[in-house]
Amino acid sequence: MANNFFLLFVFVFASQVIGGLNTKLPPPSYGNTVSILSIDGGGIKGILPTVILEYLENALQSVSRDEKAALADYFDVIAGTSTGGIITGLLTTPNPNDTSRPLFTTKQILQFYLEFGPSIFNQTYAIGWDNDTPHAKFDGKFLHEKAHELLQETRLHDTLTNVVIPTFDTVDLHPVIFSSFKNGDKEFNLVDGALTAGGPALLAISEVIQQLNEKNSDFIPIKANEPLKIVLLSLGTGSSPSDLKLPASLGQFLSFNQWVPILALGYAISAGQVNDYHLESVFPSDSSSSDNYYLRVQEYNLDPSIAADDTSKENMEKLIKAADDLLPQSVKVLNVTSFLPFEKPSEGTNAEALERLAEILYNERKVRLKRKSMEKQGRPFIASALRMI
Repeated sequence: MANNFFLLFVFVFASQVIGGLNTKLPPPSYGNTVSILSIDGGGIKGILPTVILEYLENALQSVSRDEKAALADYFDVIAGTSTGGIITGLLTTPNPNDTSRPLFTTKQILQFYLEFGPSIFNQTYAIGWDNDTPHAKFDGKFLHEKAHELLQETRLHDTLTNVVIPTFDTVDLHPVIFSSFKNGDKEFNLVDGALTAGGPALLAISEVIQQLNEKNSDFIPIKANEPLKIVLLSLGTGSSPSDLKLPASLGQFLSFNQWVPILALGYAISAGQVNDYHLESVFPSDSSSSDNYYLRVQEYNLDPSIAADDTSKENMEKLIKAADDLLPQSVKVLNVTSFLPFEKPSEGTNAEALERLAEILYNERKVRLKRKSMEKQGRPFIASALRMI
């Protein structure tokens, strides 16, 4: 009897574990937190967060002992702007040969950037104003063709997890947030989402809050009396300190065309800093003392020679090295007074923080799968099996 008991216990336990491999992540209502991945925009500099994501995916495969574990198995929402939107699409598009798995692993996404980046981010026009006519930096033709080739008939509602991709409508002059939470049939005239949000983390959080306000049952926690908890990973594409110092007294001597690049630079810098300000203010500085978890991985001192539109082999190799060098660096957070980053030794290195995040995501997934299984059985899975002995 004892041997039979042991064999049955092992069989039942293994069934639960195996059942969790490559299984769609149950919605947040079965868990304790909502997990969000946010990826900034930045042209070919998307290589940098891709390397970081490869490290996280490897950590998830290690902790889960599942070599096929993918980021879409662990995040409820993946948001990306511009190049971050490309990464988001590649992470969440289902493989036509196995629709439970993503079309690309993070390692394959890196190879995608190295192979096709020169064609996607080929600078067709000089950015700025030429004969009083603004031009886009990239014509997008190759990207459109490649996206159609890879995605074919895939739609937002087909993605492996929820996605949020901000863009801007140049006719109606307002942001457009493409989200798998909602779809419409309106025609849009769209340009790069960096005009809306270079860092889409706040938009992703807002989408989750909207689901709560709309009483979406997938987002109503089982413990309804407890507040929603958020796990957020925000990845930057690197920033370099600007040498541009413009005394206010000189402003009156600049022409409109001279003001345009200055305003564009100021907008880009301040928008990103304000996003970071809000996130650092909302999330506690000591993540270990809270059920919420926020990790920002960003290179704040990127080599100024690394450009978002330089797709040379040398520049792409620099980006890979910058990402590799970022992993052993201490976690940095933004000082909400000075807007300058500072190290948090208590948080360890970025690599250690990502490994810690992998544990959090893995444990959350286990909790959800267990509760989902219990719901299907109408009672605890193992407990019901033990009663059969």
